[in-house]
Amino acid sequence: MQTDRIFSEKKDLIHNFNFGAETANVFDDMLDRSVPFYQEIQRMIGELCSDFAVPGTNVYDLGCSTCNTFFAIENSIPQDCTCVGWDYSPEMIEKARTKLQDGKFSRPFELDCVDLNKGVSIGNASVVILNLTLQFVRPLFRERVIQNVAAGINPDGCLILVEKVLSENSTINRIFIKHYYEMKMRNGYTEMEIAQKREALENVLVPYHLAENQTLLLSSGFKSCDTFFRWYNFSGIVAIK
Repeated sequence: MQTDRIFSEKKDLIHNFNFGAETANVFDDMLDRSVPFYQEIQRMIGELCSDFAVPGTNVYDLGCSTCNTFFAIENSIPQDCTCVGWDYSPEMIEKARTKLQDGKFSRPFELDCVDLNKGVSIGNASVVILNLTLQFVRPLFRERVIQNVAAGINPDGCLILVEKVLSENSTINRIFIKHYYEMKMRNGYTEMEIAQKREALENVLVPYHLAENQTLLLSSGFKSCDTFFRWYNFSGIVAIK
């Protein structure tokens, strides 16, 4: 696993963050060091998959990146579930395919380049995972994405949504972000790296309030949702069709 040093040198011009080859090569390290309790979130996703995945159905990971989540859920889903991974980055899909093949992933899988901003069409899904993905979909298109997802999930299936979220209170929001950046520094990032990445993400990652995400889910075809994880400005929601 290569170490993330994308923003370790001072840049005169900060470009928008992207998921191309440079990011794909260090993305696993980036996730471990940038997402609080990342491995625990993955473990919890596996547990929830064991509750909802049905034999002969599809389990989707939308925004699958390098497919860490498939390995996390591998032993939690029936043998004949097909894991479908979509990501708009060809470099991520290429790395994911290599990882699954080299790791001898034991479930059937399909990978494809898909831009969620253009809408999705899924079918026979018992579980759909959006793990730190919806926040990168343009707000204009998020309702359509969630409606498409809800339409393709079988009755009593679930959506697992993990997102950065905003607090309703600006003071609390600043405090949560401060403690998040402190976590990143504990994991070896410098203040310059944090600042430059923040600038790169400014127009790319657009978080919602937790209540906005919950309202979006309930208005798009899900009958119930609840929070299964919360750490400062990160939240995990499970929604049942």
